[in-house]
Amino acid sequence: MVLRIRFRPSAGSPLEASRRRQIALAISALLSPAAVVALALAFWRLGADLNLTGRFVISDGLFSHWQAWLALAAGLEAGASLLSRYARASGSATQPQKAYNGRDQATP
Repeated sequence: MVLRIRFRPSAGSPLEASRRRQIALAISALLSPAAVVALALAFWRLGADLNLTGRFVISDGLFSHWQAWLALAAGLEAGASLLSRYARASGSATQPQKAYNGRDQATP
């Protein structure tokens, strides 16, 4: 059984949609470097487990495992991708589409 929930699009101004798009792009731009840092910490912890690097800075708790850092990196990158996709989709919906005239755009 498939359950689909449909939300009505809010009737916001184009300025409001542009602001949401910019905020989504800004957060997306910040999440990607955070994912790289989390991936580096995952590799550092894995190297510490294999005695290839020095002692890892977090010795106990959830984030003392490399799997947690790897999952965090994957989640951050997935969130960045989703926000970027949202911003691109909402940006194309607010701009009017050009009509196709049957000719290639490169030919005069």
